[in-house]
Amino acid sequence: MNHFLSFTSRVVPLLINDIDTDQIIPARFLKVTDKTGLGESLFADWRYQADGTLKPEFVFNQPQYKGASILLAGNNFGCGSSREHAPWALIGSGIRAVISTSFADIFRNNALKNGLLPIVVELEFHQRISALVVAQPAIELTVDLQSQSVRLPGGTVIQFPIDEFAKTCLLNGTDELGYLLGFEKQIASYESARR
Repeated sequence: MNHFLSFTSRVVPLLINDIDTDQIIPARFLKVTDKTGLGESLFADWRYQADGTLKPEFVFNQPQYKGASILLAGNNFGCGSSREHAPWALIGSGIRAVISTSFADIFRNNALKNGLLPIVVELEFHQRISALVVAQPAIELTVDLQSQSVRLPGGTVIQFPIDEFAKTCLLNGTDELGYLLGFEKQIASYESARR
């Protein structure tokens, strides 16, 4: 996992409430244990025609959002089953942060453990960001995990909460196991002293 650094990006608005993990990555793509290529299956049923061609009206297929790293989602994003493939697919498509008013707990935990930042904002700020992005698709937001903030054009800064342990892991580019292995010398010293 890479260190999570501050970044600036355009925003993909997918302003639909209750997007579940089966919509994010349909069950037929869960046979893999490797993350490679899952980004192409992100929102597959919404993104592709039956013959595999892109649906031009779907927001991820629109050229103004190509390369954007922030997803602006509706309320209760990531509900449904606990598939870890959902954050894998989002990351695989280039998404680094998802902004919503709420996330399903299991999705949020899976996202944090895989380097995807779920950002919870108040409804008022969500509506403000939504209006900006819809009116001006080229605008960019800056996400700064260290200060736990999202900076809007014009200088407005929105703070967001995050679990301190998850924040530490993201900033250090490690997962829970990597964090524990960082104490390998202390563990070895403790074990040898117990003999």
